[in-house]
Amino acid sequence: MGKLQIFDPALCCSSGVCGTDVDQQLVTFSADVEWAKQQGAQIERFNLAQQPMEFAQNPLVRGFLERSGEEALPLVLVDGEVALAGRYPKRSELSRWAGISHSPIEIKPAGGCCPGEKCS
Repeated sequence: MGKLQIFDPALCCSSGVCGTDVDQQLVTFSADVEWAKQQGAQIERFNLAQQPMEFAQNPLVRGFLERSGEEALPLVLVDGEVALAGRYPKRSELSRWAGISHSPIEIKPAGGCCPGEKCS
């Protein structure tokens, strides 16, 4: 299972529901992070406004900020390597990086029978 670290831009909160403007992408991402943690994923989030030393003490993150600036956040590290920058990952990406396996989804054709089933 990979260890994920998300370096957020300066936010008043990580949920996306604080202040007057709700950021739906951040709300969705926060829910996906909680889901992944419930599946056993190791995920840490760092907020530039609240935890600036985490950004300064990590040479990879510090160098990224020096080159790209705060506008390029969020930055996602998986096992200490850059996996994504500039947007929040989707649930499928979190799952892959964290090593969460999904049970296959069974899709049945609409209006018909599946092979091996008795039609009525």
